[in-house]
Amino acid sequence: MCKMGYVLDLREKTMSFIQTRRDFLKAMALFVAAQGLSCTHKPKTRKPPNFVVVFLDDSGWADFRPFGLPRYPTPNVNSLAQQGCRFNNFYVPQAVCSASRASLLTGCYPGHTKVFGALGPRARGLSPEFSTISELLKAQGYTTGVFGKWHLGDQPETRPLERGFDEACGLMYSNDMWSFHPRSGEYFGQWPLQYWENSKIIIDPVLPKDQSMLTTWYTEHALDFINRHKDKPFFLYVPHSMPHVPLFCSDKFKGKSGLGLYADVMMEIDWSVGQITKALRKNGLEDNTMVIFSSDNGPWISYGNHAGKTHFREAKGTSFDGGTRSCCIIKYPAKIKPNTSSDQAFCSIDILPTLCYLAGASLPAYEIDGRNIWDLIAGKPEAKNPHKYYAFSTNSRFESVISGDGRWKLHLPHKYATLVKAGRDGMPGKYELNQIELSLFDMRNDPYERFNVIDQYPQRAAELQRLAQQHKNRYYSDDSKPAL
Repeated sequence: MCKMGYVLDLREKTMSFIQTRRDFLKAMALFVAAQGLSCTHKPKTRKPPNFVVVFLDDSGWADFRPFGLPRYPTPNVNSLAQQGCRFNNFYVPQAVCSASRASLLTGCYPGHTKVFGALGPRARGLSPEFSTISELLKAQGYTTGVFGKWHLGDQPETRPLERGFDEACGLMYSNDMWSFHPRSGEYFGQWPLQYWENSKIIIDPVLPKDQSMLTTWYTEHALDFINRHKDKPFFLYVPHSMPHVPLFCSDKFKGKSGLGLYADVMMEIDWSVGQITKALRKNGLEDNTMVIFSSDNGPWISYGNHAGKTHFREAKGTSFDGGTRSCCIIKYPAKIKPNTSSDQAFCSIDILPTLCYLAGASLPAYEIDGRNIWDLIAGKPEAKNPHKYYAFSTNSRFESVISGDGRWKLHLPHKYATLVKAGRDGMPGKYELNQIELSLFDMRNDPYERFNVIDQYPQRAAELQRLAQQHKNRYYSDDSKPAL
């Protein structure tokens, strides 16, 4: 080939390459634009919400602002309320430790599960036949952790790791069930109080110096759990041992309130709430995390200056509102308006089905007692409670019902313990037995259950009596087995 021919051929190949490259770049530009357009219009898939449940032990309805006006500061709980919704009519179905906790985690009444009162050391507790929130959420891909007081069973098949929790630490039952109990030390001393981490006993026996660190240890485990599992949905359950007697707090809060040990303990719990909310914020989880703050029941007023406060009648161990109405705050920035308050009534049995609904998790195959009340919690204008009634019991006694809207409460005839003289500095007081006859209370106009209006509203009373009889027939018949 001559030189001129070679030059012409090279030019043609060069022009062809340039043309091909232009086509390629043009095609790539169109592809990138199309991808960008596609991403712009593709709906975002929201990550399933995280859940944090902080559940105190024997805290009074008025122990924290904004529910009460305690002399000690509780800025973190108050801030939680300002960032979420304060629920003024939140109930537990029984005002005793284990029964209340079983209802929270199963969505079932105590009469359904047959978990009554407070379980003792080494008790079997909640039957594995009943599914827990942790088991249902774990099946949906959630990581689960419980750090605190368990009190739902102290046998291999009923401890936390066998009930759907991936991680756990704390006490298996109440912190007063030990050899230092003021009246029953010899009895409880048969079973040393133990501190567990996952499936291992770390401290045996627990001593006063260990109890002073419980709130701190539970909090540290909760923070570590959040930090390690921030990239996938989680369920974090923090059932504090405090402020159940005997009261203890760490050195950093001892004497800090200047108002006594109970105030010091409450300030440390408030600190714990603040640490958890800060960890959520630090990890970018705050907006998509529902935080629920409440207590298993009202205050144990027998212990006087070592007990909390409630505005309502009686206290722990009764079916009056002083025992069964607990403070409740729910914060969920993505869905719940901040700084709001609700007088809608609902119960701890509704927590399981509501969380499962939000997580897209399946409910148990058997019928539970709770209902999904998300519309009510979210404050939707037309939301109504789906329940006709809620039932209350004390130990194995079925005692009262309240209408689903929280307006009317009927007490069946029953005996109850009322305080005669409060104890002091960790010593219990003295009770006596009283009797209440069939009584109807208008809780809207008489939230303190003082005036029996059964004669003025006989039809209301008759309807609640009918519902109470149905509940009794279902769960309090001669057959005492758990009703699946």
